[in-house]
Formats: sequence, structure tokens, C-alpha cells
Amino acid sequence: MADYGLSHIIYLWNPSIRMLDLLLATPSTDEDTRSVIGLAYNSQNNDFKILRLLSFFWGQEAEAEAEIYSLSTDSWRNVVITMESLRGYEPNFGTIGQFDPPCIIFNGALHSVAITNRHRFILSFNVNDESFHEIMLPPNDLDGVHVCCTELAVFKGSLAVFIYTDDHWGVLCHIWVMEEYGVAESWIRKYMVPTILNSHFYGCTDNGELLIKTATGLVSIDPESRNQSILAIEDADWVGCTANSMESLILLDGGK
Repeated sequence: MADYGLSHIIYLWNPSIRMLDLLLATPSTDEDTRSVIGLAYNSQNNDFKILRLLSFFWGQEAEAEAEIYSLSTDSWRNVVITMESLRGYEPNFGTIGQFDPPCIIFNGALHSVAITNRHRFILSFNVNDESFHEIMLPPNDLDGVHVCCTELAVFKGSLAVFIYTDDHWGVLCHIWVMEEYGVAESWIRKYMVPTILNSHFYGCTDNGELLIKTATGLVSIDPESRNQSILAIEDADWVGCTANSMESLILLDGGK
């Protein structure tokens, strides 16, 4: 758990054993610093890791860094992420200037949308070997349509991208699914779902329903039938994100 304004203050919480641990990452002195945080399990080493993606803005220049925390060693280390390290020297793609939340776990890797001054792609972080990779986003067939935002999700067991557009037809959610993980040619647009302006997407249920916060509260939407159900949560203003929960007896002290 972390606050966007104080993202260097992170709490690890295991609700199964009611244990809470405070972690302190590197604080930033730049008010324009942005961060995205993800948590994952390293199955090879029986370890939990936190990935903290940082963007630093100085005028027109930007550089991206990552901080990686290991629970087993109770330590952080820094990595600089460049386009050259991902794909070799290609000056037309610029430098990474921004990461968009959320940072989701899928197929043993954490994923976040990365943005350069000329390019948008999915940055994946393999938890086991701590390597970064580039995954191309779906082809841009929305030229001339205003894109409100792009969000990653796990949709029915596959990596998915939710692209929200706003035009004279209203706000549409385009759901793209990657049928073969890591293969950009396998992106397929499954659904286009009408939604509400200023609504906020939080994630998917296991059966593929969309969890969206509207002015009246949290609702679930079936993208196939487009049926909506109001969830029995009176006040959803506290919601920051959603994730699957699995009980664990893991201690938060690195085994000490």
C-alpha cells in the first residue's frame, strides 16, 4: 500500500496474519516525480518483490528508473531503464518519460504502460530474473478518435488493454486481448463497451466482468451482454485499485 503523493512510503500488509511492515524507498526531492508500484511473488527463490517505476521530468528531458525491493534481503536496488537497453539504439523512440498505472502481475511478470515522446508500449518486468522487456500495444486503428486513457488488466486469463475513446458516439471502452502472450500479432479486439464519462476502471472479475466506479458507486459490467449490476458497496470513494487475494502465512520480516 502506498500514497501517490508519498510513494516512497510503502506498507507491506499480510491480512491473513494481521502483519504490517513499513518500507522506505528513496524519497524524491522533485515534485514532478511520478511513480507506479507493483508487487509480485518470485517462485524460483520463494521471495516477494516490489517494483517501483519512477519518472523524473526536467523540462523536455526525462529519464526513467526502477527500484526493486526483495523481501528476503530487506533491501532496495536501483536500475536505469532506457530504450537502448530494451531494443538497441533507435533514436526515433526517444527516452521513457512516463509510466501509467496500474502495474499488474501476469505470467510471472509485472506490466505497466510506458510512454516516450514518440512511442507507447508495455514494459514487462520478469520477477524471477529481474529483466525488462518491451511488449507492443495493439495496432493504432483509432486515428482521429480522442483516446481518454489506456489501462492494463487481466481479462479471463489473458493480458488485456482497455482503451477508452470519446467522440460523438460517447465514451467507448475497447477491450483488446493478447491471445498469445508476448506476440504482438495476437492482439484482437474482443468488445466495444459503452461507458460513462468520468467513470474509473478498477479491474476485472475472474469471469470477465468490468469493475467501474461511477458517480453512483461501484458497478460491474458484462462486456458481452452489456448488463450492469450495482455492487452492494455504499461508498466507493476509498477504492484505489483491485487485485486478487490469496491467503498466505508469509512473514514480512524477510525470515528474520
